[in-house]
Amino acid sequence: MEIDNEFEVPVPIDEAWAILTDIEGIAPCMPGAEVTEVVDETSFKGKISVRLGPVALVFNGTARFEEIDEAGYRARVKASGSDSKGRGGAAATVDFHLEPDGNVTRVLIHTDLQLSGSVAQYGRGAGMISALAAQLIGQFADCLKATLAKREGAEAALPEPAPARPISAVALGFRVLWDAIRGAIRRLFGRG
Repeated sequence: MEIDNEFEVPVPIDEAWAILTDIEGIAPCMPGAEVTEVVDETSFKGKISVRLGPVALVFNGTARFEEIDEAGYRARVKASGSDSKGRGGAAATVDFHLEPDGNVTRVLIHTDLQLSGSVAQYGRGAGMISALAAQLIGQFADCLKATLAKREGAEAALPEPAPARPISAVALGFRVLWDAIRGAIRRLFGRG
């Protein structure tokens, strides 16, 4: 399944690049994610917690920068993980690049996601997974913007690592459903 997302970071491109390639630094802004080990400069181990109603999934895995083009502000990350209770796994190749827009930087992300095992059954609706991914990217971007807004002239300090709270797919699912309903109403009444 292929997913495209984008968001803006309210800093110039050089600063945005430094922030977004600091995996340990941005992990606290990633919903449900936690870095558990730094293997080397380009490889990390971690976990992502997801709650689907009463079912809690914890994916343990690795992420590694496969390509880093500092001059072109592009990178490719390969990540894979499996549920700690053996219910399936996920693998992703994430390509992202940055584009300057004055003092703001646009971040464009392309993800090739593959789910396996019983976890893949949850991903049958590609539209739902894409919408959930957009919600997660939105939460990440909001956290990053709030963190950068607090710096008040000081050098940007990313949040201290905190225990990762599981992503609630039910809550995100309701938000996705609500957004779909609002969009349908807007189209119906010619406002969108």
